[in-house]
Amino acid sequence: MFALLLSLGLVLAACGGSSDGGEDEATGNEGEGSSEGSGEEASGENGDFSVAMVTDIGGVDDKSFNQSAWEGLQAFGEENGLVEDEGFDYAQSESDADYVTNLNRLVRQDYNLIYGIGYLLQPAIEEVAGQYPDTHFAIVDSVAEGDNIASITFKEHQGSFLAGVAAANKTESNQVGFVGGVDGDLINKFEAGFVAGVKSVNPEIEVDVQYAESFAAADKGKLIASNMYDKGIDVIYHASGATGNGVFAQAKDIKNNDPEANVWVIGVDRDQHEEGAVNDTNVTLTSMVKRVDIAVQDVSTQAMNGEFPGGEVIEYGLEDDGVSIARTNEEAMTEEIISAVEEWKEKIINGEVEVPSTIEDLETYVNSL
Repeated sequence: MFALLLSLGLVLAACGGSSDGGEDEATGNEGEGSSEGSGEEASGENGDFSVAMVTDIGGVDDKSFNQSAWEGLQAFGEENGLVEDEGFDYAQSESDADYVTNLNRLVRQDYNLIYGIGYLLQPAIEEVAGQYPDTHFAIVDSVAEGDNIASITFKEHQGSFLAGVAAANKTESNQVGFVGGVDGDLINKFEAGFVAGVKSVNPEIEVDVQYAESFAAADKGKLIASNMYDKGIDVIYHASGATGNGVFAQAKDIKNNDPEANVWVIGVDRDQHEEGAVNDTNVTLTSMVKRVDIAVQDVSTQAMNGEFPGGEVIEYGLEDDGVSIARTNEEAMTEEIISAVEEWKEKIINGEVEVPSTIEDLETYVNSL
């Protein structure tokens, strides 16, 4: 009995010692774990954050608008250690009927922030955002109503004005062209700014404006460009998404057949210098770069940090490099042209020139020259 009691006492003492030591160790680990846990939690917040986008019908590889947005999302994902298809992703739309379906699918996949890329998605964004108030949404190139929607816009007319200045200084025929995608308020901003820029340099230059009525009709873009070049136009500015691929294709075909031909394309949304490469030359004069990629990264970062600008309209322009003119083709963009572009840029930023953003304002502006 005495031996049994002694053994039991030793066991209890051992357990008590283990408990005390374990408690101290646990407390120590808990303090240390608390520090590590905070780091893991913070990292977890980033890791748990996810973002996706729905393209318009131009597709994610349109070499223009959608592609720029996707590149921004990819850069954001890489910067924050997110995994594609989990932390960031996109849903491609083949037609406008896909917009709501794609948005709903991404909501069901629990993405924290979902972008609609292009003004055509505005009705769909407002509809789906109204049904899911706890999910954040953002629309690019339009203003949507909703406390959980951030609206991202750009001063495309300002950048297009500078594209017009470049075109006016480059043309030898005093004829330039503008190819738009779908005729509407947004693309009218590109047109108004471009024509204003051309006319500001030389009011006598003729500007042929045509719309393809699609952002995904490269064949129609090629046909329009063919007709324009045939009648003597030597510089074409396109604001037409994937339709503009046809404009580039036509310019390159002409250059292939006649290396001395004087034909140029001004790209849009991203620097489209690569699209103009043909043999040992390049038909891309410049591009009106719209930093959709930077805007997507900015808003994604705000959302991840708990500072999502819901209900706000965010506008990017010349003053913050939200729009700009590419200088990649150093041979074509001569110092004279760049100097002219910079001169007009300063006038716009300083308020000396108010660039028209509508067709009505354009008429008033041109009449005042």
